[in-house]
Amino acid sequence: MKTGQLIELLAEACDDKRAEEIMKFDVSGSSSVTDYYLICDASSDRQVQAIADEAEDACQKHGVETNMEGYKEGKWVLLDAGNVVLHIFHKPEREYYNLERLFKNGERVEV
Repeated sequence: MKTGQLIELLAEACDDKRAEEIMKFDVSGSSSVTDYYLICDASSDRQVQAIADEAEDACQKHGVETNMEGYKEGKWVLLDAGNVVLHIFHKPEREYYNLERLFKNGERVEV
């Protein structure tokens, strides 16, 4: 699956579970880890987990391998899909960690 398609797949999965403030950052020119970061937040731990489940299921249906961290706690889930890394935050954690400031050199696009 091409990177652009993967971003859209993950953004749609987030939107399907009512994620808020979905943002995409192109860091391909400044990161050796991934090409894009996708960040969103949710209003509860259960919603964070529901978004993570939807995103992982969507990847599996398209043959994209993933690794997930932080699911059990439901405060900050990281889903690594290779060229795209998805961060799903419980709203207070997103405000506290403010990852957007780390990607200030990347192109920021609201999804």
